[in-house]
Amino acid sequence: TLSHCQTKSGIALLYNEETNNTYDVCLKLTREVLTIQKLDVVCTSGSESQVNRRTVVLRRQATGGLGLSIKGGAEHNVPVVISKIFKHQVGKKIFSFTPLMWTSNGLQCIVHLLRTAGDEVTITVRYLREVPSFLKLPLGSPGPSIDHSRGSSPLFDSGLHLNGNGNTAASPPSPSANEPKYEKRWLDAVSLPLLMARVSRYKAGTDKLRSNCFEVFALDEASTNILQFCTAAESTDWLQAISTNISDLTQESIKTVNKYCSSDDQIVHMGWACECPEGSAAGRTSVFKFLALRGPYFYIFRNPPINATDWGQAETTYNLYEVLFKVHKLWMAEDCWLQARLYLGLEHSPEQQDNESLCFSILVGHGQSHTFRVELATDLAIWEKSFQRAVFLEVQRIRSKSYMCSSQGNVLCFTIDFGLGFTCSEGTSKNILWRYKFSQLKGSSDDGKTRVKLLFKNAESKQIEMKELEFANLTAVLHCIHSFIAAKVASMDPLFMCSQSFPGNYMNS
Repeated sequence: TLSHCQTKSGIALLYNEETNNTYDVCLKLTREVLTIQKLDVVCTSGSESQVNRRTVVLRRQATGGLGLSIKGGAEHNVPVVISKIFKHQVGKKIFSFTPLMWTSNGLQCIVHLLRTAGDEVTITVRYLREVPSFLKLPLGSPGPSIDHSRGSSPLFDSGLHLNGNGNTAASPPSPSANEPKYEKRWLDAVSLPLLMARVSRYKAGTDKLRSNCFEVFALDEASTNILQFCTAAESTDWLQAISTNISDLTQESIKTVNKYCSSDDQIVHMGWACECPEGSAAGRTSVFKFLALRGPYFYIFRNPPINATDWGQAETTYNLYEVLFKVHKLWMAEDCWLQARLYLGLEHSPEQQDNESLCFSILVGHGQSHTFRVELATDLAIWEKSFQRAVFLEVQRIRSKSYMCSSQGNVLCFTIDFGLGFTCSEGTSKNILWRYKFSQLKGSSDDGKTRVKLLFKNAESKQIEMKELEFANLTAVLHCIHSFIAAKVASMDPLFMCSQSFPGNYMNS
């Protein structure tokens, strides 16, 4: 079921880790796109032709530097302007058209560039015959900033003058009625498509959580930089809204693909998760992976599959009935799938750290595992339910699975059947040696390598009978037993069955 599409707009801070600059942006969220707007100066009346650009060569003097001072900057939501020009150093040609304006760059960035540019500096500026109204405000008066409480007024000089005489100011020319008028307006700077996009509250490659911040990455890996909010509630609200729209677009994509696929090749769920290193791989950094539950397999991709060819390019693929899904913090104790894991001794409940509360593991054969982190509790719940559904459908499809094993030197065939339970037969003659229903399995123990002891209750004598078997890949067998038992329990749970919509013949299985 698709959730309600979120449409929002509001003010946030955009933080750039490289430059360490933060400035106001306007966010506009629609069903398919997140748009980030930045303040800029636009001509609202008069002739735009009166606004020109000019390239000027400045020569650094032994005393007085380049002969100008600047102020403003993106951190104050106004352009960088040349506030003072010294005629004896710069010359009449440039002096007659003050103030000169750069585009909306940071003040410290411009100061650094001018100071380190050498003895001859070439700059391209835009000049205005009339000073825009927001530059005429008295020193210290509030400009049109979104948040007047941040920092000093943009109309104060930076204090990092590029000249040697701080007392000479340029006199602004007289305004003309025909001169263009300028205003600060929000203009689109970045538009991020949300289809297959992802969000992250963590610092790249780490498990360190940012405070009231997150990033949004588009499919092409274009980033918003870091969106910062005043409160945790506001940050969570935006994170949930963006995540909801991403999820809705993903579900639409799944529906489109499933229309043209057979009932045993349906996509149950897919989406981004961050793979966290563990054990001997603790030196590795966290990496985002795109996960998919489709047909009989669990897929791990580096990038989302866009076409049919991409589905064959998965980084790793596992048989669904041989993997075990495990939530790190057990918060659904009434779950029949958890009961099956506890029943087989496959589940433990160690105390987890808080930062692991939104993690799940995929346990696979030979003791291997993958641990993934998601951003929201709702994401964790969706993956849990999706795994249950995907494994249930796959067990219903295959109905039985056989593994070769040995016991006391004899080669045997061990079969798990959804209708019949457990059957052990001779490897060559296929003669049945013993058979038990799922309900007769009362426990199990293993050596963690190849051997397992299965404890069954005899239906007639009521005695416990032990069957010891040895498998080449014991973990896969135990996971398969878990999948079949959990699917069997789920098939008798009317709430589970009623909450599912099964394709093809699965409804009547």
